[in-house]
Amino acid sequence: MADSDIALMAHLMRRAGFGATRDQLEAHVAKGYEATVEELLHPEQQPEWEQDLYMRAHPSFSDQSNLEMNQIIWAYRMLNTKRPLEEKIALFWHGVLCTGFGKVDHGRMIALQLDMFRRSGLGNFRDLLIEISQDPGMVYYLDNTDNHKASINENYGRELLELFSMGVGMDGRYNYTEDDVKACARAFTGWNIAPALPIFPYGRYDWQFAYDPTDHDYSEKTFLGQNGPWNGEDVIDIIVRHPATARFISRHLYNFFVADEPQVPNWKDTPPRDMEAIKTLERAFIESNYNIGAVLQVLFNSAFFKSESVRYAKVKSPTEVVIGTLRMVGDFTYPKPGLFPIALQMGYMGQSLLEPPTVEGWHTGRDWIVSGSLVKRINFVADNVGRLDLPGIQSIVDRLSDDTTTMSPEDFVDGCLDLMGPVELTEKSRNVLLDHTRSSGELSRATEEDRSVFARRVGEMLQLVVATAEYQYA
Repeated sequence: MADSDIALMAHLMRRAGFGATRDQLEAHVAKGYEATVEELLHPEQQPEWEQDLYMRAHPSFSDQSNLEMNQIIWAYRMLNTKRPLEEKIALFWHGVLCTGFGKVDHGRMIALQLDMFRRSGLGNFRDLLIEISQDPGMVYYLDNTDNHKASINENYGRELLELFSMGVGMDGRYNYTEDDVKACARAFTGWNIAPALPIFPYGRYDWQFAYDPTDHDYSEKTFLGQNGPWNGEDVIDIIVRHPATARFISRHLYNFFVADEPQVPNWKDTPPRDMEAIKTLERAFIESNYNIGAVLQVLFNSAFFKSESVRYAKVKSPTEVVIGTLRMVGDFTYPKPGLFPIALQMGYMGQSLLEPPTVEGWHTGRDWIVSGSLVKRINFVADNVGRLDLPGIQSIVDRLSDDTTTMSPEDFVDGCLDLMGPVELTEKSRNVLLDHTRSSGELSRATEEDRSVFARRVGEMLQLVVATAEYQYA
């Protein structure tokens, strides 16, 4: 199979999942690119994660009550899922339709929200907005519990417009007014949660969405230029039909799956990186009746996604760094101690899952890289790729150990880069690796001792690769 086929498949699996080993890439290439895209877009056709096996090893995690339990479980799921896009789309929506544990203080409710993202994240966007508007964790997080017909609370209505669906503006113009925010808030009056049962003596119960018709404002409202006695579902219908929504969601999908865009607050006055690509996604969004899976099908099969110009055009998020590394080296393929420190690593790098810094989520792209987080990123990956006992690293060593007794520095460096990605380096970075290889002596595999030294040098080279600036890009 051609190297170009492997490189394209690796690009797809980095974006639609958390990377893939060379064996997995070769299997996908043999299946075909379009067939692999279809498989990714239909996660229900693949086995679910082995929850019973995990809970047998960690029975105390069954109630998913606190933040740490849920971070550990999600890390394990991302590491072992056979449905990579299902977990990736959950991560996408978690960064857009944000809810944080710090306020909700009920881990089970955020876990149920993630399940909703897995179940509905590739489906109809209108339905997803209704589900998130009725999600008890979100209702509490954005204060719709305090939104009453006699005294409205604008928090959810404002964030629904500003961050969840339309954005503040596009093409230099505002998308909505303060009066629209107030009308939106009035439409969601009565959307609340049922009174919570006491915690003692049996622990916390799941919250339930509850609609109180006596607390709903049935009066006439003007929202985005349309008049009527609108309720929450009505305003969502108006929102998804608005051109700004197609633009906003398309830019989010492009930013997450294709290449880094400016930060969301700049979108009103900053045009997209690739306007033609955004227009293609907008058309797919509208023509599919707002179906996210259909938009992603267009995106993954498009010329702009396959273009070499967008490969390594996204800074890896901390989650992509940690999960992608561990999937590559083949660690934590079964429940074992040590997952909590792994989950904490993402927070040390700037992305504490289930605890976004604000309702805006995380700033992405170059904002992931600050001096402290960069050191954490490099050290974490280097520590893992240098472990010759891990199956993924053993596989790289085996693939580099062919029948020849010696290997040129050029073949050695290029082979390591190829099997790690393929990873593309600038000529300057590659020359640094070549100089190091040449200075370390001949690459011989003639004897058992030579092969042991060769394996150690592979581990060292992988550690040098992950220290390059280029490796921070996906």
